[in-house]
Amino acid sequence: MACMPEADSLTDPWTLGSLRVPNRVMLAPLAGIGNWFVRLQAKRYGAGMAVSEMVSSHAIHYGNEKTCREMLRIDPREREHGPVSIQLFGEDPAMMRSAVAHVAELGADAIDINMGCPVPKVQRTGAGAALLADPDRAVAVARAAVEGAHEAARDPAAGGIPVTVKLRSGLRAGDTSGFALAHRLVAEAGVAAIAFHPRSAAVHHKGAPDYELAARLVDSLPAPVILTGGLNDAEHVREVFARTGAAAVMLARGALGNPWLFAQLVRGRKQGPTREEVRTELDWTIDRAVEHLGEQRAGRYLRKFYPWYVARLQLDSGVAKRLQESLQSAETLADARRLLAPASATAAQLA
Repeated sequence: MACMPEADSLTDPWTLGSLRVPNRVMLAPLAGIGNWFVRLQAKRYGAGMAVSEMVSSHAIHYGNEKTCREMLRIDPREREHGPVSIQLFGEDPAMMRSAVAHVAELGADAIDINMGCPVPKVQRTGAGAALLADPDRAVAVARAAVEGAHEAARDPAAGGIPVTVKLRSGLRAGDTSGFALAHRLVAEAGVAAIAFHPRSAAVHHKGAPDYELAARLVDSLPAPVILTGGLNDAEHVREVFARTGAAAVMLARGALGNPWLFAQLVRGRKQGPTREEVRTELDWTIDRAVEHLGEQRAGRYLRKFYPWYVARLQLDSGVAKRLQESLQSAETLADARRLLAPASATAAQLA
């Protein structure tokens, strides 16, 4: 049976291995998105912990410059609000051990191993959700990560850096191989917790998550279960957290351009953001992207961010569509900022 006591509230602190986490609302790893400033944003609004976008263990092992400089960056401002976890993917135990040691030396508070990514190019390498079909290899990869984290720990007597694994329920509908693998990862590899997405890899983000399966995992696993998948609004998150008995929840797509969701869950915020709050937050995001990538690269990178925020500006549908199109074709960030002037001006410009 699970050893985690049931939490009364999402605001309760909890422990992950030897790590204290200030509350039970986390930012999930978001591929191609979850860099240091996205994690910082979530924490500014209340997230107790944030996980990085997935990073290749092979790229770390071989010292890829962009990977090590940008994707592994942990900003000191992140640490002011709670722990930082770096998510790694890969299928080779030796590579994983090496990558974990490097990430631990950089100061990660925890390490997560991706065994749930459904993207074909990741699965073709034998990593991500493909490990659900090769449980012996999955256990070996996780064991190597745990051993590498322990060896690199600044204080091994304290238990080392906790390693978690993010899993899907299975590869296809009706498959519960992830449920079985979760038990082996805890019992045989010694992982500290399981982040469980109760949808199959085949459906990606479609369909209803099987929260009853998640509740069964909570009841049977002697380690914390972090629930993710389909958590898009505060009321639903609270209901599912209570129903499953999970140790924590992990917000993914529901948090894109919506850091206010963390404030609703952790700080008691009742309402959504005002138009001015959305614009202010997008300005902050633009500034941090420039800090991270420089002006020119940030201009291209931010094109994936604009739709999330424009959707919250409460504009007429026609105006919103034209604003989206204009932002995607903006040649400079100065042009983008001009387009994102106060909503009344934007509406007049694009009418």
